[in-house]
Amino acid sequence: MAIQAVSGSTATALVIIVSLLVLIIGYLRATIVPKAAEKATASVLASTPTEPSKLTKTLASALPESVIAQQNSTEFKRSINSYWAQQECEIVPACVVRPRNAEELSKAVKILKEEFDVEVYRKGDKKTEGLFAVRGGGHSPLPGAASIDDGVVIDLSLFREVTPSEDGTSVVIGGGCKWADVSKVLDGRGLAVVGGRNSAVGVGGLTLGGGLSFFSPRFGMVCSNIISYEIVLASGTITTASSTNNPDLWRALKGGSNNFGIVTSFTARSFSCSKIWSGFLYLPSFQTNKVLSTFHESVNRVNSDTYDNFAAGPIACFSYVHAIGLKIISVNLCYTQAPENEKKWPIYWQTSGFSNLWRIWSTLKVQKLTSATDEMNMLNPPGRRQVFAMTTIKNDPATLAAAHAAYDAAISSLRRVKVKGLVWTLVMQPLLPDWVHKGDANPLGLNDVDEALVIVSFTVNWDEAQNDDFVKSTTRQTVEKIEVFAVANKTAHRYRYVNYCAEWQKPFDGYGQANVEFLKRVSRNYDPEGLFQDGCVGGFKLGLENIEA
Repeated sequence: MAIQAVSGSTATALVIIVSLLVLIIGYLRATIVPKAAEKATASVLASTPTEPSKLTKTLASALPESVIAQQNSTEFKRSINSYWAQQECEIVPACVVRPRNAEELSKAVKILKEEFDVEVYRKGDKKTEGLFAVRGGGHSPLPGAASIDDGVVIDLSLFREVTPSEDGTSVVIGGGCKWADVSKVLDGRGLAVVGGRNSAVGVGGLTLGGGLSFFSPRFGMVCSNIISYEIVLASGTITTASSTNNPDLWRALKGGSNNFGIVTSFTARSFSCSKIWSGFLYLPSFQTNKVLSTFHESVNRVNSDTYDNFAAGPIACFSYVHAIGLKIISVNLCYTQAPENEKKWPIYWQTSGFSNLWRIWSTLKVQKLTSATDEMNMLNPPGRRQVFAMTTIKNDPATLAAAHAAYDAAISSLRRVKVKGLVWTLVMQPLLPDWVHKGDANPLGLNDVDEALVIVSFTVNWDEAQNDDFVKSTTRQTVEKIEVFAVANKTAHRYRYVNYCAEWQKPFDGYGQANVEFLKRVSRNYDPEGLFQDGCVGGFKLGLENIEA
């Protein structure tokens, strides 16, 4: 149960623990973000604008109101400093194209395609170094995920439409929206969509990568709840992909990432939702074994008669904060329907082991979806260096413990190197058969899943570029250590969630051969010259050289 009255030395210890926790949470929410942002701006101010390239001039001539060149210093700096991860802010493109509508985007893509064709002809093959990148929400930590050095950034930030249908069953969402844009509109109408859990994440990246949601237990993956897509193809053609129009493209976009074109809008299914019950439990690190056990038991409840699909999957986070040398556990719980008594936990979570864990602090409450997703965002705000990596395992107690042991073992080497500003976080969250079988078919390769899986991921952030290689290599070694144990224990799973993968990982391999070949065929059909394979950087590519046209 929650903290109860104590006295004497116990009370003193409690005050110390609570004080340390407040320090940790404050650090997690506000760690020198202003300084990081200032450094990004300073680095750009120090650079001398280069002479516009021929491609930049062509784009500016065709789209004079929509091209931001380096010479437009204020607007250019604002644009490149709008990424979440600090590494992305340090990549300086030749120009930014910010189209105002699909027609302008189409015109830009046609120009890029012409340039791509010239490069392919000049080089005699299709291996270009990349011409452009596409930025939706700009929330990926992958190097060059949504930016490109000395190339063109297509910025979708003006595609911010959020238009619910009159009957409340669907909503059109612009490809440049973040999930906060969506929930703020829908909260006022008592509606929601199967969408992101972090308000600052972009709609496009999350949805095209599959997407996990608070609402996945009820409706499935985010991608499996998209009715249609408006997309600009490599030819510049503006078309729609749905179950009746370009159905192969419609299915490929449900997890195929940015390999087929630029999505300008998503039409998503919507449903009634007023408020949800959500928040975090904060616990001391000595509760680790109990949290792991409770997490395992909670995930297994899906196979019992007590399962309630209004209960989102628990998200267990184990963080080491280097600046103060302490570890903390946070557990996100969510119930997507407000309980009758808003002051009490929903019955499903009352009867879970989480209600009995000794904890220091709880933010659990009934709130609007926007508030809940804002809370998730505050724990890892923009302006810091970031890396993700992940693997998938079965919900096996020994493998969960091994994953935590690998995370814990890495802390020693991280301490020795003294990585400034480091927050090293292991995250565990379920992926359940019932979720992946709901909604529209997708190519994620999860149709055969018949037991509970756990996505094990690392979210790591720090301050200085000099530590980039060390942090990335440590993260990779830790993930591979977990995978070695899982393979030996027969508790590994092939699925890799593209949105949590590091650049060295190959998420499409986990989709299965038939699904990968399907994605490649669709890419060939809609982008035969491979503009979005070789001309567009960022994300994970399909490796079309491995399949005949």
